[in-house]
Amino acid sequence: MLPADLPSESSGRVTLRDVARALGVSVATVSNAYNRPDQLSAALRERVLDTARTLGYGGPDPLARSLRRGRTGVIGVVYDAPLEYAFADPAAAQFLGSLAHSLQAASLNLLLLASPSGPQDDPLSPVQSASVDGLIVYSAAQNSDLLRAVLARGLPTVLVDQDHHAQAAGVGIDDAGGAAQAAQHLLELGHTRIGVLCLELGPRQGGGRVGPGREQQVAYHPTAERLRGYRETVNTTTAAGAGPGEAVRLYLTEAERNTVPDGEACALELLRAEPQLTALLCMSDVLAQGALRAAQTLGWPVPQRLSVVGYDDAPGSANLNLTTVWQPTCDKGSRVGQAMLALLGGQKPADVRLPTRLVVRGSTAARPATQAPDGPLFPPS
Repeated sequence: MLPADLPSESSGRVTLRDVARALGVSVATVSNAYNRPDQLSAALRERVLDTARTLGYGGPDPLARSLRRGRTGVIGVVYDAPLEYAFADPAAAQFLGSLAHSLQAASLNLLLLASPSGPQDDPLSPVQSASVDGLIVYSAAQNSDLLRAVLARGLPTVLVDQDHHAQAAGVGIDDAGGAAQAAQHLLELGHTRIGVLCLELGPRQGGGRVGPGREQQVAYHPTAERLRGYRETVNTTTAAGAGPGEAVRLYLTEAERNTVPDGEACALELLRAEPQLTALLCMSDVLAQGALRAAQTLGWPVPQRLSVVGYDDAPGSANLNLTTVWQPTCDKGSRVGQAMLALLGGQKPADVRLPTRLVVRGSTAARPATQAPDGPLFPPS
């Protein structure tokens, strides 16, 4: 039976002070049972928790506790796309898992701050109003309002695969170097007519063929760097077996989203319009998987008729026998977590750029010997 001086059901929510009064102990003792259990004997702590459960006390208010400490225990991950987009890409899911693991030891949790999908929604609102201790920018266009809103918060910030910024720590990969290896591989196999399936060049552009003007407006760092790696390689390297004056040409198209169906649609459109192509450079393994489906639809055997190269070496790519550029996705997630912990501890870590490398599998082969420089191998489907 509870003491008579405890609050009745009509008196409102049970508080920590009510539990202390019921036990005849100090408020500090009850608080220690939740926040500093090492300060109490096991028996006393269990008695406090049992009494709290009996009274219906659910523990300290997390918001009040975070205000007292000046910390929320939450790190925001900024992603300028709908929330489900972060889980559709295996590489993104792998990165987030590694990041979460690296922060668990510090009792920190992740909050995904994705771009609202409604036309009336303010895309900056989640970033501006989130109650977090720090922000990790996983995807944002360069010089965008979203990136400016993140930096304006003045919180510990880590930029992932972005340009260097003095207000934040940076962790990225050698995007251009990996792309250069992929292009070099195709040139060594003799390919001179190569399609490129690009990740988004800028937010909400809609996808489609990419001309010189549009290419100059690329706003995403990974897309820009991978394009630079492809371009610099084909501009400075002669394809094996190329005839006199036979230059390498790239044919660019942009996927609206980084999904398998978008990759398939882009590849179908490009290959039907440019049947002289013998290889595709894909800026992600997700787009490459779509390209493999497109080749199957057209009846173009891989790699005998069409070579395909991906990027990421995401889980499952080995099962597809996909030649791709490996990036250290798990290590990148861990390094981002370490950088955030350093910032929270008052340190400013140096920017990190991780290596990439080409992994050659069975989706690439030498250019078909019967190809004319600018003509199809056979009529398009």
